[in-house]
Amino acid sequence: MEIAIFWLRRDLRLNDNAALYHALISGMPVLPIFIFDTHILNKLNDKADRRVSFIHQTLTDIQSQLRSLGSDIYAHYGTPSEAFAALLQKYTIAKVFTNHDYEPYALHREATITCQLENVGATLHTYKDHVIFEKNEITKDDGKPYTVFTPYSKKWRAKYAPSYTEPYPCDANYNAFLKATLPDLPSLQHMGFAPDRRSTPSPLVPIDIIKNYTQNRDIPSLRGTSQLGVHLRFGTISIRQLATHASAHNDTFLSELIWRDFYQQILHHFPHAAQGAFKPQYNRIVWSDNTDHFQRWSQGQTGVPIVDAGMRELNATGFMHNRVRMIVANYLTKILFINWQWGEAYFAEKLLDFDLAANNGGWQWAAGTGSDAAPYFRIFNPQLQTERFDPQHLYIKKWVPEYQEFGYPTPIVDFKIGRDNALKQYKQYLNPDNSNGTAIG
Repeated sequence: MEIAIFWLRRDLRLNDNAALYHALISGMPVLPIFIFDTHILNKLNDKADRRVSFIHQTLTDIQSQLRSLGSDIYAHYGTPSEAFAALLQKYTIAKVFTNHDYEPYALHREATITCQLENVGATLHTYKDHVIFEKNEITKDDGKPYTVFTPYSKKWRAKYAPSYTEPYPCDANYNAFLKATLPDLPSLQHMGFAPDRRSTPSPLVPIDIIKNYTQNRDIPSLRGTSQLGVHLRFGTISIRQLATHASAHNDTFLSELIWRDFYQQILHHFPHAAQGAFKPQYNRIVWSDNTDHFQRWSQGQTGVPIVDAGMRELNATGFMHNRVRMIVANYLTKILFINWQWGEAYFAEKLLDFDLAANNGGWQWAAGTGSDAAPYFRIFNPQLQTERFDPQHLYIKKWVPEYQEFGYPTPIVDFKIGRDNALKQYKQYLNPDNSNGTAIG
């Protein structure tokens, strides 16, 4: 009996799922699979990585749901090639259905598995599910990709219609799941990870948060943001469902979802941005290699309360308020003049909602190196940012309660000195006449 495979990756749900829907209507029994990919897991330094626990718990819930339907999930710990080799020995697979992933490793993985399947006459079918518009769906009139957000957003909004957010009726076709009884998921301990039992933000966001998003989103002491990043990252909620709510209740929130699409299409069209500056001339910059400054930034010990509060929130919870993300990134790159890629890598390790396209886009925006980035001379003053967004120091008091005490450190760099140095360095390295990238003293 030929079967179809539904390969879960960053779409961990059984409802409103594009690839799953197409698998369920394929006319073949459908077996869901998930691969605990050692190419990814082996690179994680923290063996209590909260994201692995989140994935594992989500898949445990999915397995329970499938078992209630008389089906199951095939879970493999190892490489994707090993997983499909084992599947091909056990089943006659005709088609594999999965959703698009735009990251470089994911594309390489797909190419490898496509060849593996073709060798036995099977085919891989992929679908858009992670965004509203992707790849070449929003382009300039000449067909070239946008690199500036505002015109991209206008074209996005002009094209957007309810038909793009209609849910896929997966649940009407659940009877197509393969009847099977399979082993439980490999345990976290088996994979070398310890469980992280900290709670995760709920995917059910009170509608008032969406309605009041515009006025509350920049105040870090408030629950003014959705905190849905982790659920969007791993696909435990549908972007179509969320866009429907946003378009009905808050245009500013919808704009944030458009930013998300924008960064995904940037990664698709300009994959070099994942490895270096989007604007190549910025690769000439020789950043400070002050590891002590970086260590104090990463641990929330810079002596700048709003920066320290953000970094301590990140280290403790895996989350950081978006306004504060901009402040700490701006401080690292434009006051300490440390490479944005150091900060990008640190966020990639710590953020529960880490997404390559959004993280890379955000850091390059802060450093001035990216598409539609804040220019290098736009430098946030942490004190002014505090006065504007945390005037009563409610956020700071929560994360840096000792900020007014004798033992709290003085700033590791004076703001004016750091700013002026950064401006000089940027100008020097970006000067087209300075072809060898010589730093000034």
